[in-house]
Amino acid sequence: MDLGLNGKVAIVAAASQGLGRASAQALAREGAKVAILSRREEALKQVAAEIGAALPLRCDLSRAGDIEAAVETVTRELGPVSILVNNCGGPPAGIFDSITEEQWRASFEQVFMSALRLTRGVLPMMRAARWGRIINILSSSVQQPIAGLMISNAFRPALAGWAKALSAEVARDNILVTSVMPGRIYTARTDELDNATAQRTGKPLEQVRAEKVAPVPMKRYGTPEEFGSVVAFLASERASYLTGSLVRVDGGMVASI
Repeated sequence: MDLGLNGKVAIVAAASQGLGRASAQALAREGAKVAILSRREEALKQVAAEIGAALPLRCDLSRAGDIEAAVETVTRELGPVSILVNNCGGPPAGIFDSITEEQWRASFEQVFMSALRLTRGVLPMMRAARWGRIINILSSSVQQPIAGLMISNAFRPALAGWAKALSAEVARDNILVTSVMPGRIYTARTDELDNATAQRTGKPLEQVRAEKVAPVPMKRYGTPEEFGSVVAFLASERASYLTGSLVRVDGGMVASI
């Protein structure tokens, strides 16, 4: 299937590892010109070398000035942006009583405001072209809260609500907005959360992982490549009548219909 992405300019946030990296790789394979953003400059360079055609840009997603500069650089170097993949590193794990006010504030900037700022930066270009795709990488916590991830449980659903409202406002300009909810996808973040759970509960890591996979009907973690393929489809011409949707990539884990 030709996804119609050849030559399209894409920005993928937090692309130095994990789901962002997999999304950037999938878009590049389909011929898109991909700008990858992250604070981790050396890791970005490595990903860019692997992809071959990516533009690596150091960007602290919690800083408005960094985001504005990144969008300007991408436009100058690659051209007007057609595809935006909003993503960020996961906020700190913790239960309510363990989270400080500063952690709430910093996570709001990182998780919520980064998506709004990046979107604000690219929307004028998409409107001018009357073509755009905004894809938000969220979490299964949007529909089913995850124990020990209080901050994610708060801000990911908030982003889903924002994305749904935005989709109605920009649909007339052929700008499509979707949100993807990964479940148990095996990444460095998975290791971080599994180890945090093991430390909090005192259980062996192997037991924690077995328990995490148990609710998944497919009985395994998903791969980043499987996730990236879904993002590439949502960014494509083939997804031309799909907007305002929540798409689960979770092996059937979330219990709701």
